[in-house]
Amino acid sequence: MQQSFSTKLFRFADLSPFDLYEIMILRQTVFIVEQNCPYLDADGLDYRAWHLLVYDLNKQLVAYTRLLPIDVPYTGYASIGRVVNLPAMRGTGLGRFLMQQSIATCNTLFGNVPVKIGAQSYLIRFYESFGFCSTGENYLEDGIPHTKMILDLR
Repeated sequence: MQQSFSTKLFRFADLSPFDLYEIMILRQTVFIVEQNCPYLDADGLDYRAWHLLVYDLNKQLVAYTRLLPIDVPYTGYASIGRVVNLPAMRGTGLGRFLMQQSIATCNTLFGNVPVKIGAQSYLIRFYESFGFCSTGENYLEDGIPHTKMILDLR
């Protein structure tokens, strides 16, 4: 089934209370409830980020990423984080669309700088399909295996 998605990009200060609430619902639905992982999602980085929101044809928020400028939080790198899509939308191509848009937007916002992510380890192959390479740095974050990965846009 072919889906059509649209995107909106905001700085934190430009998010409406409604947008912020929808982001919080999506992030908590997946990262806290679905993954059964109580953690403090409000980590202080949202203020410094660009927020990429993806909507379906019904204008429902279905996916999201947080784009962080160079040196936040990784010295020498931009970052894509809080990569999330609505569980009901999995298998529609939304995840690929989200990452393609996120990478292109990072390039537009921050220039040709390398991008570093903390990927959930089970998604390594997915991120490799976009050109990310594992750094070999594996770690547990909130009890979930993660791997640092880098995409060199230079």
